[in-house]
Amino acid sequence: MTDAAGQERPSAEGGPSSTEGESYEGRRVVVAGLGVSGRAAARVLAERGAHVTIVDARDDDASREQAADLERRGVAVRLGDGDTLPAGTELVVTSPGWKPDVPLLAAAASAGIEIYGEVELAWRLRPAGAAPWLALTGTNGKTTCVRMLTQILVAAGHDAVAVGNVGTPIVEAVLEKHDVLAVELSSYQLHWSSTLRPLASAVLNVTPDHIDWHGSFEAYAADKGKIFAPGSVAVVNADDPVSAGLGPADAKAFTLGVPAPGQLGVVEELLVDRAFVDDPETSAAELAELRDVKPFAPHNVANALAAAALARAFGVPPEAVREGLRAFVPDPHRIAHVATVDGVDYVDDSKATNPHAAASSLAACRSAVWIAGGLLKGADVDDLVASCADRLRAVILIGRDRARIAEALARHAPDVPVVDVPDTDTGAMDRVVTHAAALAEDGDTVLLAPAGASFDMFTGYGARGDAFADAVRRLFPQASAQASARA
Repeated sequence: MTDAAGQERPSAEGGPSSTEGESYEGRRVVVAGLGVSGRAAARVLAERGAHVTIVDARDDDASREQAADLERRGVAVRLGDGDTLPAGTELVVTSPGWKPDVPLLAAAASAGIEIYGEVELAWRLRPAGAAPWLALTGTNGKTTCVRMLTQILVAAGHDAVAVGNVGTPIVEAVLEKHDVLAVELSSYQLHWSSTLRPLASAVLNVTPDHIDWHGSFEAYAADKGKIFAPGSVAVVNADDPVSAGLGPADAKAFTLGVPAPGQLGVVEELLVDRAFVDDPETSAAELAELRDVKPFAPHNVANALAAAALARAFGVPPEAVREGLRAFVPDPHRIAHVATVDGVDYVDDSKATNPHAAASSLAACRSAVWIAGGLLKGADVDDLVASCADRLRAVILIGRDRARIAEALARHAPDVPVVDVPDTDTGAMDRVVTHAAALAEDGDTVLLAPAGASFDMFTGYGARGDAFADAVRRLFPQASAQASARA
């Protein structure tokens, strides 16, 4: 099989034949977790003749309603006890967030029972001729990149769908008829996988995150690296030492600099490909212009290049890359412009839930009043603060771990004004925005890029971003009216 440049590419089927279309008939399977992926896994396994029990520690109205639906499909459900391994279990399919040391998984491992996740289950269930996978992972940018990739594939005329850590549960998508799957994989999902072999795969970046789950940065990075497999096209970030170090010697790469042979990169105002062309030594393909990347920021250009690399590995022509990037609509809470008031931009990047993401967001600002804080998940913030100190007009701190950011600011940016907001009530964001507006000057950006997770104060990063945007609109109703008029 060849790509658009006439180069050989891996088989679309890929993967070890021993697991393709694996049978689960009669097997006693425990599914750990009643979340979206757990329910999807339980349904698919029951349809294939497995004896399925799904367990979850929750026992509320929503869980009981979900349990009733599964029981009608022949799945046994045990609520209120997620620790005890049912007798006779032959396989455990775990939801990705379950840590290896929780009692049920530890008991299964001790008993020699195989444990894997919904993504691994999906790979093993693929029928003959199933759609190939274009897979990606990274600390930041995964969802943006996979949606860019999907748009590029659609622009090339393919039936493509985004799955994995986003969109349709992958265990259902592999059984549908698609040309190709754009697969976003988290470190949790990769931890519980072992035989994946995508047609092409990419690691966007790797910086400390989820250390509390993995135990160390080295273990976290190693799980990210599991996305690469023999026979697949590997794509690494040449500007990220950890990503580059995880890939094989023959990996393709993307860079924000001028690309060398075997790389995609930037030449003046153009995104160009010197990897998937007939003669990488002497030629390049123009893919798009920088202005085609939305929202424009250096890390989003990197996302676009990674998406383009995976699409090109599948044989997508250059013009489809341009069309797909132009058609891409960013998800909410990712460098989303809320309002401009008296020369000050108010920007919601609530999805910046770790220091690396916040650093990328701050790098796009000339001068920022930074709203930061939340749950740091074991990550260090010293490098973040040191790297952005010269861009900070002021800092407003929120959330449980705000003191750690305050300490880093005292070390690396002692002259930057800091406002500590300890409040966690529903009106807290109004006070945050009021403080920020008082400190901001013409040309500044009031930037919500917290560097931490949101669950100490909100139900998710989306709720945090909505609270920020609503507070801006309440403080400046004229800006809201102007935005409505423009719409």
